[in-house]
Amino acid sequence: MSKPANGANGHREEIHWPSLVAAISAITAVGIAIGLGLPLLSIILEKRGISSTLIGLNSAMAGVAAMAAAPVTTKLAHSFGVARTMLWAVLFAAISSLGFYYAEQFWMWFPLRIVFHGATTTLFILSEFWINAAAPPSRRGLVLGIYATVLSVGFASGPLLFSILGSDGIIPFAVGAIAILVAAIPIYIARGESPALDEKPSSHFLRYIFLVPTATAAVFIFGAVEVGGLSLFPIYATRIGFGESQAALLLTVMGVGNMIFQIPLGMLSDHLKDRRLLLSAMAVIGLAGSLALPWLSENWVLMAIVLLFWGGSVSGLYTVGLSHLGSRLTGSDLAAANAAFVFCYAVGTVAGPQAIGAAIDISGNHGFAWAIAGFFGLYVALSVGRLLFRGKRT
Repeated sequence: MSKPANGANGHREEIHWPSLVAAISAITAVGIAIGLGLPLLSIILEKRGISSTLIGLNSAMAGVAAMAAAPVTTKLAHSFGVARTMLWAVLFAAISSLGFYYAEQFWMWFPLRIVFHGATTTLFILSEFWINAAAPPSRRGLVLGIYATVLSVGFASGPLLFSILGSDGIIPFAVGAIAILVAAIPIYIARGESPALDEKPSSHFLRYIFLVPTATAAVFIFGAVEVGGLSLFPIYATRIGFGESQAALLLTVMGVGNMIFQIPLGMLSDHLKDRRLLLSAMAVIGLAGSLALPWLSENWVLMAIVLLFWGGSVSGLYTVGLSHLGSRLTGSDLAAANAAFVFCYAVGTVAGPQAIGAAIDISGNHGFAWAIAGFFGLYVALSVGRLLFRGKRT
C-alpha cells in the first residue's frame, strides 16, 4: 500500500497512499462541484432579475463563510475526528448545494451560501492538513504540487460541466450534489488512516496567522491576486484594446501556467533547505510581470508568454506556502495553522478585488497592474526582510 522514499536524513520514508488518494480525490470532487456551482448560481440569479450588486453581495458570502469556518474547524476535528468531521461537511455541502434549487426566495440563498462555503472550507482545511501530515518531508512539495494540479483540473472541469448541463431544471444541482457526495467514498475508505488530533492547538487561532508569516502572507497575496486578477483582468484587457476572445485566451494561458508549474515548483521546493527562497523568487517574478503589463498592451503574444509564467508563480505561492507550513509544524499545531492559512486566503479574496477595482477607478486602466504590483511588492519586502533579519526562523 505504501512506497518507501528516501528522506533528506537518509532514512526510508513511507508515502501513505490511501491517505493521499483519499484527501486529494475528495477535495477534487468538491472542486468540480464548486466550479460548476459558481457560474450556475450567478446565471440563475440573473435570470430571476436580481441586480449585479446583490449577486455580488451574495457571492461575497463565500469569503465570510470561510473566515467564520476556519477558526472552528480544528476544534471540531479535535472533538469528532478528522475523517468524521469531513464526512459531515460533505453531507452539509451536498444538502445545501441541492437546496439552492428549492430556495425560491432570494434571502434563502444567503444562509445556503454560508452553509455551503463553510462546509467546503472545512473540507479544504482538513484535506490539506491530511495531505501535509501524510506526505514524507522529502516529498512534501511534490505531493502538494500533485494536489494543486489535480485540484486545478477539478475546478476547470466544473465550468465545462456547466456548459454541457446548462442552468435549467434540477439536473445541474443534482450533478453538483452527487459530485460532493462522491467525495465521501475515499474519505470513508481511508478513515482509519486519517491523522489524529489528540491534543488541542497550543496557541490561540489568531497566533497561527503570525506563527509562519511567510506562508500565511503568501496565501493572502495569492487570494488577492488570483480572485482580484481573474475577476477584473477581462475588463482590463478589453479596455487596453484586446477583444473579448483575446482576453479569454489570456485567462486560459494563465490557467495553463497554473496547472503545468505546480508539480515542478513542488519538486524544486523539496530540494531547497529553505522554501522561503523560492517563495521570494516567485513573488519577484510576480512583481516584475505585473510591472511589465502596461508595456505589453500592444503585443498579445508577449503578454501571453509573460502571463504563462506569471500564472505559475502566482499559484506557486499557494503550493509552496502550504509546503513551507507543513515543514515547520506538526500535529494539532499544523491543523490550526492550516485553518489560519485558509483564513488568510479568504481575507485575500475579499481584499483583492476591492483594492484592484479601486486602483482602476483612481489611476485609470493600468491601475490594475499597479495594484497587483503593490500586493507583490509587499510580499517581497516581507519575505526578503525575514530572510535577511530572521535567519532560519519562519
